Amino acid sequence: MRRLTFLFRPSWLILAVVVAGFAYLCFSVLAPWQLGKNTRTSERNDRISNSVQADPVDITTMLSGSGKNTEWRRVTATGSYVPDSTVLVRLRHLDGQPAYTVLAAFRLDDGRTLLVDRGQIAAAEGGTHPPAIAAPPTGEQHLEARIRASEGVIEKKPPTTEDGYRQVYTTDTAQESTLLGYPLTPIPTDGLGGYLQLEANQPGAFTPDPLPQLDAGPYLSYGLQWLAFGVMAPLGLGYFIWAELRARRREKAEATPEPAAPTSPEPIAPADTPEPESPTPARSAKPNDPAPKPKPTSNEARLADRYGGTRR
Repeated sequence: MRRLTFLFRPSWLILAVVVAGFAYLCFSVLAPWQLGKNTRTSERNDRISNSVQADPVDITTMLSGSGKNTEWRRVTATGSYVPDSTVLVRLRHLDGQPAYTVLAAFRLDDGRTLLVDRGQIAAAEGGTHPPAIAAPPTGEQHLEARIRASEGVIEKKPPTTEDGYRQVYTTDTAQESTLLGYPLTPIPTDGLGGYLQLEANQPGAFTPDPLPQLDAGPYLSYGLQWLAFGVMAPLGLGYFIWAELRARRREKAEATPEPAAPTSPEPIAPADTPEPESPTPARSAKPNDPAPKPKPTSNEARLADRYGGTRR
């Protein structure tokens, strides 16, 4: 455990908190956010696909329902347009050019009034002003449309009146009701007040908004990537801890001195053992040298040889 005491240093503690917080966000916020968008997009695509094959139903049967999964449903409506109910939605695009969305009120035979999106029309004069907009046809009309959910309201962009038209920035049933001065019946659509979007070749229709592409988008892959990041972050922290421990072991090994190798002692000769005498080289004999005398054998002969005569 003493080897892990460095983990209690402020730098390592901060790193651990950051990694833990990042992993928590990946699993609890970021990944669910992207996966949720993927689920909603897939559900929308399914509703659009089903609506293409399904027969339209009368809108009055949809006004009292719960509104669950009603967006993009094809419906029919019978009634008449309310005169002088045109409202323009700014900042739209048609074929890559500035455009306006034309809204109007449509009163059903039972007296309820709905908001209708008549489609888009290109802007005039360089895209800064709306063109002259034809009024919707009068008299009783039979419409085929799709249910759409309101877009909400941009608080910092209130409705205005320019070029003789009431103009807004979003398509929202409650906002247009306030602007027109009479109630519009919201179509139940997943808790939002919906409206009708005309299909092509309907009475009073301009260029309809195209259906979204039936593509789930990259949300699923993004969600899986955030899950992978949430797993990789703790693994990365574990790798850094392992690398630190390995570096510390290597430094400790380099700082420890190695023991000296043992040496064998030299042999010591005994003190009373005489050193061997080096042999005396034999004297080479010369021609004139006298022959060596034989060594005397007796004691008297040895004395005579040493002192030059016989001692009496």
